[in-house]
Amino acid sequence: MTYHFKLPAALTASLAAATMLLAGAASAKDMRLGLITPPNHIWTQAAENFGADLAEATGGTHSITVFPAQQLGSEAEMMQQLQTGALDMAFLTVAEVSNRVPDFGAFYAPYMAQDIAHAGRILQSDLALRMLEDLPAKAGVVGIGYGMAGLRQIVSKGEVTSAADLEGKKLRITPFKPILDFYNLLGAAPTPMPLPAVYDALANGQVNAIDMDAELIWKLKYFEQADTVIASNHMMFPMVGLVSAKVWNELSEEERATITELMKKRLDECIATYIVKDQEWLEQVRGTGTAFTDVGPEFFGDVPAEWDKIWSEQSSVLAEMREAAAASAE
Repeated sequence: MTYHFKLPAALTASLAAATMLLAGAASAKDMRLGLITPPNHIWTQAAENFGADLAEATGGTHSITVFPAQQLGSEAEMMQQLQTGALDMAFLTVAEVSNRVPDFGAFYAPYMAQDIAHAGRILQSDLALRMLEDLPAKAGVVGIGYGMAGLRQIVSKGEVTSAADLEGKKLRITPFKPILDFYNLLGAAPTPMPLPAVYDALANGQVNAIDMDAELIWKLKYFEQADTVIASNHMMFPMVGLVSAKVWNELSEEERATITELMKKRLDECIATYIVKDQEWLEQVRGTGTAFTDVGPEFFGDVPAEWDKIWSEQSSVLAEMREAAAASAE
């Protein structure tokens, strides 16, 4: 004899709800996003805002824990973690990407951007977005879009009236080849160094000068340890929002679309913020009383042209990017 039991409607509904909750819990994920910038930096704030957006959009199903200030390691280490799937996301300098995909070194062509707003247009160009398509195959990451920091300036101990005054100086750089080549051509002694070590290194004489953007010169008070600030605007400094390709492959199309939309929104806001704030920070540094010198391409002599000769052989898109940048100049 077969007995058929019919559960009460209320119990049936409760079991269905419990099943849905368990399914949601199984798919819920707290993702990790790493970057090298300190907590008060624009990039870190953009990452935090993206995390809040994602939690709200998914009803808490997905959340982001942001790890600033190299808590998860250097950019090279975080890139390796992205490739293995040990790290979900990162906001990394394009410098680190260029170490693996040399075409991205073209973004650092000296004086390609005539000002900070022009840098933003270059990063939002069709060419820049097309370059992201190469990243899954060549670097094991998915590129969502670009942010940026301010244009590069030089902060130095001692008086600097010409490029010759920088010759032989130990000058802190971000560790990547395009900027290493630039300062080698200048005759300086470029010294790769992670961001958290820079202030003390400048204070104790481990380095004599630094390559830095206006935001950090102002916020981290690097000008306090310097005699001269050279406002050169010689190079743009892009950032890219990345997702591990292994993690990306595990996401649904809907999840991918949500992450792309929300991260891209915050990256675009990052660019817009620097367009407004970069010159403001530079003017605040100018007002500190530290010797402040405005220079242009002529300050560096033939270094920009020599840099192009080197990198035209290493980046297949350099000439195209120069053309695209010239077309978007105002």
